[in-house]
Amino acid sequence: MKPFLKSKFNKVTFLVTLFIIAFASNANAQNFYTLSGKVVDGVNSVEGASVVLKGTKTGVSTDADGNFSFNLKKGTYTLQVSFMSAPKEVKVQLNKDVLINVDLSDSFESLDEVLVSAVRVKSGAPVTFSNVSKEEIKDRNLGQDIPILLNYLPSVVTTSDAGAGVGYTGIRVRGSDATRVNVTINGIPYNDAESQGTFWVNMPDFASSTESLQLQRGVGTSTNGSGAFGASLNLLTDAVSEDAFGELSGSVGSFNTTKITGKFSTGLLNDHIEISGRVSKIDSDGYIDRAYSDLSSYFLQAAYVDDNTLIKAITFGGHEKTYQSWYGVTKEEMEEFGRTYNPYTYENEVDNYNQDHYQLHWNETISENWSTNIAFNYTKGKGYFEQFKDGEDFADYDLTPIVIGGETIDETDLIRRRWLDNDFYVFNANATYTNTNYNVIFGGSVSSYTGDHFGEIIWAEYASNSEIRDRYYESETQKTDSNIFAKLDYKFSEAWSLFVDLQGRFISFETNGLTSDRTPINVDENYSFFNPKAGVTYQINGYNGLYLSYAKASREPNRNDFENGISKSEKLNDFELGWRINKETFKINSNIYYMLYKDQLVLTGAIDDVGSPIRATSDKSYRLGLEIDAAVKISNKFSVLPNVAISSNKNIDFPAYLDGEELILKSTNIAFSPNFIAGNNLVYQPISNLKLSLLSKFVGEQYMGNIDAENSKLDSYFVNDLNVSYEITPNKIAKSIRFDLLVNNIFNAEYISNGYYYTYDDDWSVPGEVTTLDGAGYYPQATINFLLGATVRF
Repeated sequence: MKPFLKSKFNKVTFLVTLFIIAFASNANAQNFYTLSGKVVDGVNSVEGASVVLKGTKTGVSTDADGNFSFNLKKGTYTLQVSFMSAPKEVKVQLNKDVLINVDLSDSFESLDEVLVSAVRVKSGAPVTFSNVSKEEIKDRNLGQDIPILLNYLPSVVTTSDAGAGVGYTGIRVRGSDATRVNVTINGIPYNDAESQGTFWVNMPDFASSTESLQLQRGVGTSTNGSGAFGASLNLLTDAVSEDAFGELSGSVGSFNTTKITGKFSTGLLNDHIEISGRVSKIDSDGYIDRAYSDLSSYFLQAAYVDDNTLIKAITFGGHEKTYQSWYGVTKEEMEEFGRTYNPYTYENEVDNYNQDHYQLHWNETISENWSTNIAFNYTKGKGYFEQFKDGEDFADYDLTPIVIGGETIDETDLIRRRWLDNDFYVFNANATYTNTNYNVIFGGSVSSYTGDHFGEIIWAEYASNSEIRDRYYESETQKTDSNIFAKLDYKFSEAWSLFVDLQGRFISFETNGLTSDRTPINVDENYSFFNPKAGVTYQINGYNGLYLSYAKASREPNRNDFENGISKSEKLNDFELGWRINKETFKINSNIYYMLYKDQLVLTGAIDDVGSPIRATSDKSYRLGLEIDAAVKISNKFSVLPNVAISSNKNIDFPAYLDGEELILKSTNIAFSPNFIAGNNLVYQPISNLKLSLLSKFVGEQYMGNIDAENSKLDSYFVNDLNVSYEITPNKIAKSIRFDLLVNNIFNAEYISNGYYYTYDDDWSVPGEVTTLDGAGYYPQATINFLLGATVRF
């Protein structure tokens, strides 16, 4: 072959070969596409997340920036994405190169969050709940208690004895008071074992050490401690911080309110150890006369963490000294002396109490499927309520009458202290097994409580035969509470999932001795409860889902109930039907609930001589309601977060004594259960570091008793708060400086959020003249007031 022909042939061959390669490449390109993406937890990249093609063994791990990539043929694929969590499935239609973003914030469970995994639910669960992060409350965290910070959640009503949100505060959810709202901290029960109440005043500024909260309305999922009959609230304390920081914050406001808080973290030392803490001091004169609060608290945490282990040793506590304002004010007193009137004038009419908590948590990720958590807790509480009393009978204090100058003395002015000295031990343990389609948690909790109640006379005008520190009454309570549970979350198709929760709870309650009014109390009761729960979720599409659930709850009486002769347990069947829409620009959660009670212990409206509520058994009763809450992003600068709750809360059979006769009342309103509650938050953020919020709350009229008496009615009220937050980021000295302003009740409404109601008979001594009368007291809340704070983070 001639050289030039050979050269021409080589060129042709090369061109043909190149054409064939190009054609093949093009054909291959027509059949293969790139599926790539990024895995995040909210806003942070997740390194080392597992991304697997469902039904195959093909998978990759995300890089340091959370990125992953596949080269796949045209078709439909389901990705299973996980990182120490149940896999999150993402369906992708691949007919071109696709770039996706996978957010694991709904399913991601850090080692910190395992502390509360046994009592919390995730986004798809058939349970009605609200999540609140520390970011959502930080702008208003200027000294007020956690109930006040949660005031704008659906079906929530809050109140404050001193009127300004500092000191003794309370929360009601769906009309159920704090004794019926189960509270846990890192899965450890916080409700007082005897009264079942929650005393936030013992943990001032605890919001500053709280990472997140979840409020489950209704029965919710099985939890530790007293049964949830209106809601359960679980708190997760501060997560381990990878970076070191220091933080100083302070606030001042109306009624001489001040708050000073210091926080720090060493960050991860040697990539494994962190020490962090907080100290706080809060003072306030209160809106009500002399209703001051002198509060201090601390939080200290030492943590060890690696890829699979988290060990936390935590101690926190507080000391509170609050002047008493639980007696409220009558309508006549308000008219004569004003809304801030306080009948107590003795200079040391105070509650003085210390409470310290010690927790140890050990979380372990054993394998891709198994993880465990164990926890120990010890709580020590001790304190007293001091009170001046005039003209007290000797017999009420086991004193002997004395004779002075021939006159028999059997009454005296005195100062008394009523003490509570208690110890509370808890052990929790649970294990979690996670697979592609299901998640199982099983475990249990055991707690032991000992409470010593006693009273002392520290001064008396006539001391009779008493000696200093004599105890004029004394009783001791021992209570054990244990439960075992198993929870299954099973996804049996792309759209359907099942939730099953079974709990057995066992209580022993023993007490003997004398009550504070020297009445014998001897109780030895045991209770065994089986509380099943089940629900299904149907995911209509990627943003639209329905759920239906049933839950049973049972609970024992508290100490005050036993004192009033009640030993019967109460039972609740809770039915929930919900619809959730979750889109980029708006989210809507709506649900209908029906809570059917047997032997519900409802508040009568009356209180005892230290302000504790008195309850009575309602044979049959129910709560039926509709709740809707939403978050609507109108623009990049403006959002609206409304909620509304409409309900009917009725006693079907309520025994009452009127005009000396026992009557069974039908279809009366349950005490402290308004039929309409609405809230809203208008958020305007003109620039990234400035946020303005107008928070509104409407609470409809409600009765303080169960007999629909006109004198027991609390009027409806509408309150608005203005919150402004501005943050700057200096280049030197501080990482950030944030200024927060909170103007409460900006339109100066005069409203009352709580009170008490009682009935009495005017004269039993005259036959045929017995008539039932009634009376009421009220807790006025503050008119317009403000808090101004600054936080510097180093």
